[in-house]
Amino acid sequence: MAGLCPAAEAAYPAPGVSAESCAVVFQDGSCVYEKNADERRLIASTTKIMTALLCIENCSLDEHVEVRAKHCLVEGSAMYLKADYDYTVRELLLGLLLASGNDAALALAEHVSGSERAFVRMMNSRAKELGMSDTCFANPHGLDEAQHYSTARDMARLMLFCMDNECFRELCGTRSASINGEYYVNHNKLLDRCYGCVAGKTGYTMAAGRCLVSCCERDGLRYVCVTLSAPDDWNDHIALYDWAYAAFSYRDLGSVSFEVPVISGSAESVKAVPGEKLCMLVPSDKEIELRAELPLFVFAPINSGETAGEICVIIEGKTVAACPLVYDADIALAYPCIKSTSEVSL
Repeated sequence: MAGLCPAAEAAYPAPGVSAESCAVVFQDGSCVYEKNADERRLIASTTKIMTALLCIENCSLDEHVEVRAKHCLVEGSAMYLKADYDYTVRELLLGLLLASGNDAALALAEHVSGSERAFVRMMNSRAKELGMSDTCFANPHGLDEAQHYSTARDMARLMLFCMDNECFRELCGTRSASINGEYYVNHNKLLDRCYGCVAGKTGYTMAAGRCLVSCCERDGLRYVCVTLSAPDDWNDHIALYDWAYAAFSYRDLGSVSFEVPVISGSAESVKAVPGEKLCMLVPSDKEIELRAELPLFVFAPINSGETAGEICVIIEGKTVAACPLVYDADIALAYPCIKSTSEVSL
């Protein structure tokens, strides 16, 4: 059961943000804050989150990558690759995610699929698989193009997926690295400025403005925040995380069960239990009421897993979520049917 609680119902009012577009999403996919979250915008180097994911999914980190002169000539931010030097996929991924290297993005794209165009097709195919319906990629690095865009909501969906990948999580959260004599420091200042921040990716072009995708974990709970065209992005993310952790709590509503009387059964009653995990994100200052809708009794036989009714989660008189109740045991008839004498063979 996933609870979707609008920011208007939160325990505390959400902070104002500088971002033109923004989304804050909980680990179960619940969006607790949004501002123009479905508006298609340029995303600059946050593009490299998808580039990194595809490389991790399709390569061994120890593979060696051929770096060509053309890779070193890509405009914009770079890890300053050197043609004909020896680099591994892992090293280029670190240059991609820490230094936002456009040169690393192009070298990796051609290594994975043979050409930039083929890699872009992979990016768009993967985006479709992940449900990023308002996203289109035109390159692996994020330089401005008319057909290169996404939304705050789509980028949050992508980041949530990536954070379940241990390799991505480790690389994206690395603070610094030394590669072929060059020293790289992660551009994501939230790793030091924001309590609980474990990963993130920055982006900037003049047209896109400052873009930032980050992930924060506190007390075992995970949020992702995305800001697009945000002049004060660092403070936007810090304020939104502090607000989200204060305004919402993740409630485990426990192992509730209900007894339903059984007629003509081998047992007098059967338990009805939730058919799925009964946890949800709710405003931290709200009281929760559970209300079960069940029959007064049930006739045997009963099959385990059969729908018994429904349990509703109620906050301030409103049903905010519901899930089915199912029977947790097989209950046979108390007395099996006996064949009539006309049916007995003589």
